[in-house]
Amino acid sequence: MRTLLKNAHGVIKNLASRKARSFLTILGIVIGVAGVIIIISLGAGAQALVLGQITKLGTNIIGILPGKSNEKGPPAAVFGIQIKTLKTNDLEMIKDKDRVPHAEEIVGVVKGDVTIISGKESVDTTFTATDGSYPRVQNVKYESGSFFTDEEARSGANVIVLGYDVREQLFPNGGELGSIVTLKSSGENKTSIPFRIIGVQEKLGTVAFQNQDDQVFIPFTIGQRQILGIDYLQFIRIKVDNADNIKETITDVEQVLRDQHRIKNPDNDDFSVRDLADAIKILTSITDALRMFLSLMAGISLIVGGIGIMNIMLVTVSERTREIGLRKALGATSHQIRNQFLVEAVVLTGLGGLIGIIVGVLISYLIALGARYAGYDWSFVISPTAIFLAVFVSTMTGIIFGLFPAMKASKLDPINALRYE
Repeated sequence: MRTLLKNAHGVIKNLASRKARSFLTILGIVIGVAGVIIIISLGAGAQALVLGQITKLGTNIIGILPGKSNEKGPPAAVFGIQIKTLKTNDLEMIKDKDRVPHAEEIVGVVKGDVTIISGKESVDTTFTATDGSYPRVQNVKYESGSFFTDEEARSGANVIVLGYDVREQLFPNGGELGSIVTLKSSGENKTSIPFRIIGVQEKLGTVAFQNQDDQVFIPFTIGQRQILGIDYLQFIRIKVDNADNIKETITDVEQVLRDQHRIKNPDNDDFSVRDLADAIKILTSITDALRMFLSLMAGISLIVGGIGIMNIMLVTVSERTREIGLRKALGATSHQIRNQFLVEAVVLTGLGGLIGIIVGVLISYLIALGARYAGYDWSFVISPTAIFLAVFVSTMTGIIFGLFPAMKASKLDPINALRYE
């Protein structure tokens, strides 16, 4: 132990005498360790954000999307591919209590882009066309007014509910209830329809990476037929009466849709039925895989840093050849010489790892602050496992890449070393 401490003291003294070279030597280790910590921290924060936002939608929600998907991935509709297999008749059959008894609330939804105009003010936004059950399924509350009823949705009443941000842009001074606004669509089915404002949604912020305040709600019939000009649904959501009945309800819904679409083999399903747990599993697997991949990419910096340390140590051995020869002539063993250079490599990588941890934690904290400032409910997460991994890998890098120069130094012949110039 005394010899080890003596070697460490000598190593620190040598490194202090070559500050610029020592800093450049450990820079790769600093970048690699900081990168690993930042990536793991950001991955954990993003994962917590996504899962937290999904949970906000409710723990007993089932989603139905058009298009087949396997258990490990989302259906094609998630990526914006237009699939027309989910029809209004499917929605009506799912509402049959005899066939899907545990479905408490059911809504069909279509979405699109519109421009909403009030006087001289206009806002480009997204409309959500649905029926009166939507706020009960999504747990939506209102700052003022109310949502439209099922009857208004079926009859195509010209009523609209504004998202918080849309109201702020069109009516910054209030007085929006009862006002008339115009929705203009620039798609294939160009329309210009007047609506009477009956409610304003309370401020929700960003959920599932979508600004829930930058949208408006209109009756399903108008959105589907008059604005979009389509006869299919983009998705259906079901609120189950009890979380314990989710799996049974999924089975019931799948059977209804197979009967509707005349599908006998489940492998030929043209729809996807998922609950919140499935969505969480898929997102967790995706984020875990992405985090692992990025961590491996950051780990390459550690390898590059290790090679840099090995090169510098080889140069150091050459520069200190006469010193090594003198020490051996005075009785130092090959074992002691080897340990001296090995300790120097480990100290270099350990110092780089320590600095990398500090830098990584600091940058992760600043990113978390920036995300919170931008409106995301971002958690600052530093995993003890990430720090342990960073310290372990940096130390092993020093041992592995420092071993060859140390062995080379220990094998020098003392007579030839003393003659070296």
